[in-house]
Parts: sequence; structure tokens; C-alpha cells
Amino acid sequence: MSRLRDNVNLGPKGLRDLLKQKYVMAPGVFNGISAIIAERAGFQAGYLSGSGVAGVMGLPDLSVTTMDEVISDLKKIVSISKLPIIVDVDTGFGETINVIRTVRAMESNGAAAIHIEDQELPKKCGHLPGKKLIPEEEMVKKIIAATEARKNPDFMIIARTDARAVEGFEGAVRRGKLYLEAGADMIFIEALQTRDEFIEYAKQVSPLLANMTEFGKSPLLSAKELGEMGYKIIIFPLTAFRASLLTMENIYSELKEKESQTSFIDKLMSRERFYEIIGYKDYEEEDKILSMKKIDLKKS
Repeated sequence: MSRLRDNVNLGPKGLRDLLKQKYVMAPGVFNGISAIIAERAGFQAGYLSGSGVAGVMGLPDLSVTTMDEVISDLKKIVSISKLPIIVDVDTGFGETINVIRTVRAMESNGAAAIHIEDQELPKKCGHLPGKKLIPEEEMVKKIIAATEARKNPDFMIIARTDARAVEGFEGAVRRGKLYLEAGADMIFIEALQTRDEFIEYAKQVSPLLANMTEFGKSPLLSAKELGEMGYKIIIFPLTAFRASLLTMENIYSELKEKESQTSFIDKLMSRERFYEIIGYKDYEEEDKILSMKKIDLKKS
């Protein structure tokens, strides 16, 4: 079947079904082509990072992007990929009333799940110093509002806590348990600092999402290790994005220096490979089939 007919996004139900497995890996995808490549590599879910949305625009992860900008990227991904997409909505783009609108907008535009964090605005990258948290009761109100706003019960509300860096390990445990009691489907515990902390947190709070971002506070553990500890979703937010940035930096530098691409042509994806990935021939075949159909204008 061609990509045009076989790319229906699996959405919230698809993600819920995946969670029946021991664990789910969700690499960061930041546009349509990255989602297609991740899907072809065998991944069954994807993650749209707030930092990734900002980064593609050349902006920092400091709450400077808008909900509409996130939705724009989300729509491009779900229109071309089957992968259920977990979306980073930062603090919900405002207060409790804004969270209601955010949930409805993300759900209606194809997200399978969202995560909302308990930082004050402007939020910071979870692995940088200087974070500040909102009071627990304010986060609880956001979680309740989010769960009540969704129309599809399969749409997941994941609560992220950055409490480890601000209130210590026990504070993070307390908040995680509280957020689950408020109705969150899962806890995203950010920036644990050792393997032992990952193990101990999973003993006290469940179900969990783990963030394996590079160059941060957390050790880089394998998905298998984390799955055995009890973590259900493991995200890799910017892995492919960072790799693409380094490649672009090197290619642009070499192109400027040598004024030709002949020295690095072997590092480029061929036209044939690119066309195969995006299903170029499928589109041509669909066009051919449609052009062969006869339309009786008299009946119409």
C-alpha cells in the first residue's frame, strides 16, 4: 500500500496499546521527514520536544515559542507518520485555564499524549540550574483541569516534575505521588542524577517516563535497563536533532572552504534514497491511477 493510503496516525489508542509492552522508546522527531525516518528505523512512538520546536527556529528553550507553533509542527508530523506523538507543552502555555485550551488543541490536532511541567514561567531546560517550581496545589489544579478537558480517555496526561533539582529527591517523590493522585496518567521525573536514583524512584512512584537527553544531569542508561527498573516510556528528545546540527555545521564549513561538494559527496543521502524514503513513486502511482479514472460529468 502506498504512503498516501497507509499513513494514518495511530494516536492515543495506539500509544495506550504500546504501553502493554514492557517499555516504549520514543525518539525526538522535529518535522515530517524525521518522523518518517524514525518510523522506518522501527520506532513505534515519537516525541515532539519543546526544546526541539524552539531549536529548529533558532530559539532557546525559555518559553518563547507559542502553542500555535508547537501545533504547526505537530500537524506536519501526524499528517505523514503513523507514530503516536507525545508532545511537550511546557507549563501548559499559561495558568490553569490555559491548560484546558492546550489539552483540547493538542488532542484535536493529533497528539497521543502531552506532558505538563511544574516550573514557573519562564521555564528552563530541565538540566540547567536556576529552575523555580510552582506550588504543589497549583500543579494539582493544572492536572485536574487537563484530565477533565480531554475528550478521549486514551489521551494521556503526563505530569513532569523538576523537583529533584529544587526540593531534592524526597521532594520529587512527594510531588510524583501527589500528581498521580490528582489524576495524571504517568510521571515524567526530570534530571535524576544517578543510576541508583532511577532505581529508587521507580520503587516509590509508578508509572514513569525517563528522559535520556545527552549532556545533562542524568546518566545515559539504556532503554532495556530503564525498562527493567519499571520505566514505561523512554524519550530521546534531541539525539537526531543534535546529530543533524553537527552534520550541517561541518558540511557548511567545508562547502564554504572548498566551494564544492565533491569532497564530501559520500556523506550525503542520495536522491534515490531520499525519494524512496518519502515514497516519491507512490505519489506518482497515485496520480497515474487517478488520471486513468473516468468521471461522468453528466451524473455529477
